[in-house]
Amino acid sequence: MSYIKTFGLMALMTALFVAIAGWFGGRTAMIIALAFAAVFNFGAYWFSDRAVLRMYKARPLERHEAPGLYDMVDDLRQRAGLPMPAVAISASPQPNAFATGRDPAHAAVCVTQGMLQVASADELAGVLGHELAHIKNRDMLIGTVAATLAAAVVMLSRLGFWFGGDDNRGGLVGGLLMLILAPVAAMLIQMAISRAGEYRADRLGAEISGQPHALASALKKLEAEARRRPMDLNPSAAHLAIVNPLRAGGISGLFRTHPPTEERVRRLEEIARRGV
Repeated sequence: MSYIKTFGLMALMTALFVAIAGWFGGRTAMIIALAFAAVFNFGAYWFSDRAVLRMYKARPLERHEAPGLYDMVDDLRQRAGLPMPAVAISASPQPNAFATGRDPAHAAVCVTQGMLQVASADELAGVLGHELAHIKNRDMLIGTVAATLAAAVVMLSRLGFWFGGDDNRGGLVGGLLMLILAPVAAMLIQMAISRAGEYRADRLGAEISGQPHALASALKKLEAEARRRPMDLNPSAAHLAIVNPLRAGGISGLFRTHPPTEERVRRLEEIARRGV
């Protein structure tokens, strides 16, 4: 099912991509954009995980650089019945984490430097269990592709506004509208990725780590820290993080890609009461 959703998303983003090109450059630009989109979709499927890591300014880790983190991921992935993912770290001081990749055999789990500084061992295990649950559920395929294609749509709308040429429809006003509406459309498509995926990952992640209380505690801590120091990040990749890394107000507040943290915590505490 995740592959059907992914290819449907690719088709929808391609249509949006071509429509933007046609708006700014006419029929010729649409044909060029369609050809470019075909190549880009291929690249997004195979290489979008690398693009996402770059968006988060993250790099892969070798075991000798962080043996405790590496061994924790290794232990948890064995409990989850998964192959060993790549382990990466982002230099961001905001505590957060995400998973990326096209399938469990080509996956990466990334934590920020801030996560290692503020999370206890149990909280870190709970968060890593959540990210491994995304891998096991194959949620990260569509999320990773969505991040890459949405970033391309935003980039194209900006390029079209500044370099659209004489075929730019609607003049300055039309260009401004497209500059605003194209990213909004991309965000709406991202929101079509069900928030229920986060609830599923919380539930399965709690089973993998055996730490529902610790995951709930981590979510509350990460939410507070993210509001205090938002991450400098392309909004196209925000939905991949375990909590929204962007400022809560403004446009990102209108288009939430994460369910309310309070509800996630409530559900995890209920899981803990029932026993994992």
